[in-house]
Amino acid sequence: MEITAGQLLSQIEYPSDLRKLSKEQLHQVCDELRQFIIDVVSVHGGHFGASLGVVELTVALHYAFNTPYDQLVWDVGHQAYGHKILTGRKNVFHTNRKYKGISGFPNRGESEYDTFGVGHSSTSIGAALGMAIASKNKGEHDRQHIAVIGDGAMTAGMAFEALNHAGVSNANLLIILNDNCMSIDPNVGALKEYLTDITTSHTYNKFRDDVWNLLGKLPVGKNFTRDMASKLEASVKGMVSKSSNLFESLNLRYFGAIDGHNITKLVDTLQDLRDIPGPKLLHINTTKGKGYALAEKDQTKWHAPGLFDKITGEIFKKVIETPQPPKYQDVFGHTIIELAELNKTIMGITPAMPSGSSLKWMMEKMPDRAIDVGICEQHAVTLSAGLATQGMTVFCNIYSSFMQRAYDQVVHDVAIQNLPVIFCLDRAGLVGEDGATHHGAYDIPYMRCIPNMVISAPMNEEELRNLMYSAQLPSNKSPFVIRYPRGEGVMPDWRRPFAQIKVGTGRKIQDGRDVAILSIGHPGNFVTEAMKELMTDGLQPAHYDMRFVKPLDTEMLHDVFQRYDRVITVEDGALQGGFGSAVLEFMADNDYKAEIKRLGIPDRLIEHGKPTELQREAGYDATAIASAVREMLGSKITVHSSL
Repeated sequence: MEITAGQLLSQIEYPSDLRKLSKEQLHQVCDELRQFIIDVVSVHGGHFGASLGVVELTVALHYAFNTPYDQLVWDVGHQAYGHKILTGRKNVFHTNRKYKGISGFPNRGESEYDTFGVGHSSTSIGAALGMAIASKNKGEHDRQHIAVIGDGAMTAGMAFEALNHAGVSNANLLIILNDNCMSIDPNVGALKEYLTDITTSHTYNKFRDDVWNLLGKLPVGKNFTRDMASKLEASVKGMVSKSSNLFESLNLRYFGAIDGHNITKLVDTLQDLRDIPGPKLLHINTTKGKGYALAEKDQTKWHAPGLFDKITGEIFKKVIETPQPPKYQDVFGHTIIELAELNKTIMGITPAMPSGSSLKWMMEKMPDRAIDVGICEQHAVTLSAGLATQGMTVFCNIYSSFMQRAYDQVVHDVAIQNLPVIFCLDRAGLVGEDGATHHGAYDIPYMRCIPNMVISAPMNEEELRNLMYSAQLPSNKSPFVIRYPRGEGVMPDWRRPFAQIKVGTGRKIQDGRDVAILSIGHPGNFVTEAMKELMTDGLQPAHYDMRFVKPLDTEMLHDVFQRYDRVITVEDGALQGGFGSAVLEFMADNDYKAEIKRLGIPDRLIEHGKPTELQREAGYDATAIASAVREMLGSKITVHSSL
């Protein structure tokens, strides 16, 4: 299906083309850009609502500023689709998030207009501030630096740290606070209430405008300086609203809130702010999913809906008659409720991902025992530690990639104090279309080196349930990691009675000869698939599901190395320091001699694509496992292929 851009959008390849248009034509550009995003995403998939909400802002920014000389930093990347389309990637936008196509997020290697690579939130202010300070030191006083950050991302500590620095920097920095009350799920916390208060306070906004207009008319001279005017403005605003000083108390000039869908007002405001030096913040109000009624109504559902009919709004789902395995995250969501009904000390914590982690069901059923702390991974971990000191059994559910942000808290607040916080690391392994910023590649190495840490990974849904059950038992006295991948498992009949799994014990899936395959987590299913192919060639490797990276099942490993002189390890994590490395260390420490082949994520960045495509590229899918066995055994066997 060929998708064509509208009359004006088809003439725009770069922002320089956009700036040739009149301000009156920008309304049409916005309409065409919004329609183009709807057309492409409905057919090819991708994130949806966030970019629709900033169409006018995107157009206004590239119209008012001289990008890429003026540097524009987007926070996260869900909202940057319009930016990509206006900056030379319109004709390849249909490849967005596809294997070997363009990234779904800003990427410095993709375009000079992508000034900073992002995937996690709350980095834009710090990055743009760094750019602004560098420009100031280089004498580029005419260069503008703009950070676009959502109100959800503003809750993270990094954002406040950067605001605190920006206020004393005198850097030429403009922060645009895109206030839509949403991240992926609705925003939470006091900042949301504050922004609502400052937005809806008509008294404050009227006084603010009146004061601004008055100060513009006052004579500035020897007896009435600009500094005095600024102090008068701040004093009057302070009398009107106690909350009006949050940003200005950090020495940031505050402007707004204004309608983020009024393109004329946006352009005029941005052009005015361009001439005001120093750090400043523009507060705009937008609607996530703007221009597509269903996306405006259900913003969480339409964050990334998949393929859909743009006319009817029907989201296309595969119709399958037979029972299908659930997603791992849904198994977590249902299981934690079952466990919480049995164990009254259980609580669930997530940093802004209640839908993605499926903790939302516990939040609905047990609202006092499940907490969304906002985009605050560090706080999520330390909050969990605090709860654990008081005898609570805490399941802290954080995506593997996002857990990296709370590493210091894992070490100092949990591990050093040996608190039994249960870390459920969702999205472990290669997650797919979100690419390098979201792959859960590093959690095994960065957790494995921490004392007191238990690290486990289930091969299927039943194992996930049993690991969760085992972790919450009173016998567990240590931090406990359970890592599992994004997406479906392998067991339609998954809801089975709980059974305890002893920490540090694996299981033998199949006995064999000549070579032993040791797997950890979901890739054990790839081994099972490879075994079927190998058996047709008369090969029968042994297969061990280790279940624990730390502590390893040393009894089982002694048996393996005493019986086999060829061993293959399989994992969906980084090979450097990962599960295979742990096996190598065991072999060396115990003076075993064996030929070992490690399969997993290699020491390079894996970009985006379908998980099956990426697993094949990384070399640990079923085909790669079968090939490794043949290569290790030196077999010259014809590979059967189906027509």
